[in-house]
Amino acid sequence: MGVVERTWDWLTTAAHWSGTDGVWHRLGEHLFLTVVCLLVSCAIALPVAVVLGHLGKGGALAVNIANVGRAVPTFAVLVLLLLSPLGTHGSWPTVIALVLFAIPPLLTNAYVGMREVDRDMVEAARGMGMTGVQVVARVELPLAFPLIVTGVRSAAVQVVATTTLAALPGGGGLGRIITAGFRLTDTAQVVAGALLVAVLALLVEGAFVLAQRFLDPMRGHVTSVQDRLA
Repeated sequence: MGVVERTWDWLTTAAHWSGTDGVWHRLGEHLFLTVVCLLVSCAIALPVAVVLGHLGKGGALAVNIANVGRAVPTFAVLVLLLLSPLGTHGSWPTVIALVLFAIPPLLTNAYVGMREVDRDMVEAARGMGMTGVQVVARVELPLAFPLIVTGVRSAAVQVVATTTLAALPGGGGLGRIITAGFRLTDTAQVVAGALLVAVLALLVEGAFVLAQRFLDPMRGHVTSVQDRLA
């Protein structure tokens, strides 16, 4: 029996989906860790990017500093954190490593999105008496929404894929299926775990594409502003 057939057998075996080591339990751990890391990353990166993009100052420096994280492998950061005093604090090393990994695309896309907003429209909004906060909320954020969501989508997919590293220090997630497969020299289980992670990443990508399509306020906002300026 080939690897494909054995992988299919592994995925269609009910026993592999139940229990604390089953797929459903590991999927829940994976999603929980992904959501936590993504929320923390957004809470750090997006406000900074929006403020700097609105002011038009310091953004390039912030983006360059954030992009330094892309040059450092996430696994290397995770190992360093595990060797530090934080290594004894459960999932914190994994969370910190993934947050540092997710910040660059969030910060870069949000900043670029804010800076690419039509300056004439921004000045027109100010001329209508809008405050800085109103300009950000009613003009810049709606127009920057597509790029901001693109950054969040990119970060989410990357975090979903990289969360498998949580299994290396003994954490949860779908990565545990892969590491267990290596330990048991079970190629079918390794491939099955990798497929589950890939499918999850594709589903997350699709969910964000749909969210961007249905929640994008840009078209209606542009029409509203243009009508008010007419």
